[in-house]
Amino acid sequence: MARSLQAVIFLAAALCFFSFQASVRAEPHFFVKGQVYCDTCRIQFITRVSEYVPGAKVRLECRDREGGSVTYSIDGETDETGSYRLPVEGEHEEEVCEVQLIKSSKPECSEISRGVFARRSARISLASNNGMASSDRLANPLGFLKQESLSECPEVLKELGILPTGLI
Repeated sequence: MARSLQAVIFLAAALCFFSFQASVRAEPHFFVKGQVYCDTCRIQFITRVSEYVPGAKVRLECRDREGGSVTYSIDGETDETGSYRLPVEGEHEEEVCEVQLIKSSKPECSEISRGVFARRSARISLASNNGMASSDRLANPLGFLKQESLSECPEVLKELGILPTGLI
């Protein structure tokens, strides 16, 4: 009787342990956060007249450094403030991870810049062994280009000390 009681207790403890392990693995290891904006002046950075894009589609991809094959991928969508929060499972220390724009919810602001200085993606570190205590990883803002610059853009650029010639 005592032997069967010990077996039941051992079995119950083992089930609890494995259930705990499964729940730990199911939780995200990191959260990648960022924002998507409409570049209303077509200058590839946020200004006071930029607008955030709700419903924009983004993708986080991690690639092997050696061969470049995709090792992890997750899609997300921005909320009403143009913000996204992507859960990430596992460590990706030996991989290159980037968030990239996929699709805008605003047809008038849906161009992805292809220029030399374009920021088409935001690189992010997804490793615990990098000195960051938080599990949150903040990506640089990413912007879709508006089809035509707003009329107030030259004034905005002058306020910033940037000459508008050739930029608009």
